Amino acid sequence: MIIGREKEQKELLNLLEKEESQFCAVYGRRRVGKTYLIRETFNYQFCFQHTGIANGTLRQQLTSFRNSLLACGMKCAIPKNWIEAFELLKQHINNAPSGKKVIFIDELPWMDTPKGNLIGALENFWNGWATARREKDIVLIVCGSVTSWISKKILKDKGGLRGRITGKIKIVPFTLRECELFSKSANLALSRKDVLELYMILGGIPYYWSFLKKGLSAAQNVDQLFFAETSPLRDEFDALYSVLFKRPENYLKVIESLSDGKKSGITREQLIAESKLSDGGTFTTILEELEECGFIRRYASADTSQNNALYQLIDNFTLFYYLCIQKNAFSDEHYWTNTYTSSSHNVWKGLAFERVCLQHIPQIKNALGISGVQTNVCSWFARGTDKRKGAQIDLVMQRADGFTDIFEMKHSTQPFAIGSDYANNLQNKLIAYQQLSKDKRTLHLVLITTNGVVHNNNFNIIQREITIDDLFAV
Repeated sequence: MIIGREKEQKELLNLLEKEESQFCAVYGRRRVGKTYLIRETFNYQFCFQHTGIANGTLRQQLTSFRNSLLACGMKCAIPKNWIEAFELLKQHINNAPSGKKVIFIDELPWMDTPKGNLIGALENFWNGWATARREKDIVLIVCGSVTSWISKKILKDKGGLRGRITGKIKIVPFTLRECELFSKSANLALSRKDVLELYMILGGIPYYWSFLKKGLSAAQNVDQLFFAETSPLRDEFDALYSVLFKRPENYLKVIESLSDGKKSGITREQLIAESKLSDGGTFTTILEELEECGFIRRYASADTSQNNALYQLIDNFTLFYYLCIQKNAFSDEHYWTNTYTSSSHNVWKGLAFERVCLQHIPQIKNALGISGVQTNVCSWFARGTDKRKGAQIDLVMQRADGFTDIFEMKHSTQPFAIGSDYANNLQNKLIAYQQLSKDKRTLHLVLITTNGVVHNNNFNIIQREITIDDLFAV
């Protein structure tokens, strides 16, 4: 059963209704459910389907392609190159029954080996043959987890595929609500606090959620997922990066530099210094690909130059790995249960909850009643000087109706009480933003918490409060 994805399913099925042949790219983070969605939507009925081999040689890729043709009933030899491979595919399509012919090629980026000229052969297949068919009956769907490759080689291609893509569908992680629906469909009996805790670890990645077991608490499930000797996700971190990137060690140096509890992020110059990588085009490509794949984000203050941008780790699972899994190094099979109330656990919760809030902007806008109001969603920071302290605001919404919402996000096991020191800190942030930003709108301070806010003497500084129930909204 497919949870959510109604819009994406409709877009896929609409490909069958078009008069012209269609070329659609489906992309998104690894394990997000792209392949499952496509197969379920088309009820596993394809004229041809094939999946590339991770880290395969050209010979292995071509052999696998031939094997996929054999599985469709076509007897043929192993093609010598991709031109021959697509010629064989043409023959198979010509022999297929009349009607729309859905061609599904999964993990296309893996098939692009050095000197293989896969893109050239694909261009020739599509431009020179598929679109020239009188029947106009081809629906070509290519899919891949290496989002940066799909973007560069397919969506933004400057060669023969330029302007040829007729559809693109980005599959994003589940929201909190969708994960709640997933857990209910699996009869997991999790409270919203449990779902939030698991979301802060697993993100909205369906593959990870599929390993949760009935009858276990959230903490017990985390132990069996990551810390037990036979845990299914024990080696997921290494596999995740090694499959996506050809030289993962350099990408991981960047990730490691961002992982050490650096809440607000660091500059490009700081990243170069800490990662000990050389500045230049290769380093820029690493940053762009990590951002494209959803592991990091690059942001600048709304009123400062992009040259002053900061980089921040935003992937839930990666953050959990560095702050929790790596520290245990698999020495305690019940690590999560045993450290549930530790200070390190609370540090991780604070950072992870902020990431979850940033991943649910539509739900936050809905809670404020501004879903239809045009907003500029950004972060804001001012570096400290000899005369003043620095200031950092992770979430700012500049609204077209003349207001700006300044957000604070706090994870707490109890209703959050605003103390005098924290109230002063909030007031100083508002003053800094008002004085140093170019924003002249009226400021509203909004507090997002897990269990609500205590209405004490300091509560009046808050204009609105949002709880996790609001984040679970549609």
